[in-house]
Amino acid sequence: MPFVDVGGLRTHYEFNGDQGPVLVFSNSLGTNLSMWEAQAAKLKPHFRILRYDTRGQGQSSITSGDYSIDQLARDILGLLDALRLDRVHFCGLSMGGMIGMWLGVHAPDRIDRLVLCNTAARIGTEEMWNARIATVRTNGMKSVAAAVVERWFTPQFRESSGEKVARVQQMLENSHPEGYVGCCTAIRDMDLREAVAKIKTPTLVIYGDRDPAIPVSEAQFLTDRISGAVKVELAAAHLSNIEQAEAFTDAVNKFLSE
Repeated sequence: MPFVDVGGLRTHYEFNGDQGPVLVFSNSLGTNLSMWEAQAAKLKPHFRILRYDTRGQGQSSITSGDYSIDQLARDILGLLDALRLDRVHFCGLSMGGMIGMWLGVHAPDRIDRLVLCNTAARIGTEEMWNARIATVRTNGMKSVAAAVVERWFTPQFRESSGEKVARVQQMLENSHPEGYVGCCTAIRDMDLREAVAKIKTPTLVIYGDRDPAIPVSEAQFLTDRISGAVKVELAAAHLSNIEQAEAFTDAVNKFLSE
């Protein structure tokens, strides 16, 4: 499995496809690059697909201390530099979308098109994240996994696609507590509500109409403030790329191919 070492961080990644522009996928909190399997399989004929594990997650380094979105975004820039990739399309979900916003504001020369999925310029409250952090530090990942997965998928999907849901819950339960907490602090401390208006990169906002973590109003906030941004609504909760995999992938492909 390929790894890149940059600045003391070892990043696990997969880079597939022989032609077309590069499309980077960035994960949500508590997941790894496997969450994008449906998208990678369908889009590989059209794009070179770069998936990676965020710092603290999957097989990438578990570094100690608080993380920041600035740090996580600079990690992907380091990976792009190591792979000699100048400009890419970037698609991030939830925390990955926050990383995408940071790149759109601070590194627009590296991003051709930006897809922000089930995300917001600010997610949750400091009190909520501190409570989550305390629970994981005291009781481990299994203490939060079931409740988190309930918010990630609608009841209908959990009932009809139990095997997929179980795999995602296992992924979350297997996340390293220290890395998970580090990523929680990055989300807790990020607020780009003023800065997102600086994004000039062509942007697609995908959201789930049944997402309890990211209300529809947050998607509207992004499309109102990012000039020219368009939005796509899916009948899904938080992990819309899994719950509505075909519709999600088609929306991404259409936007990037226009």
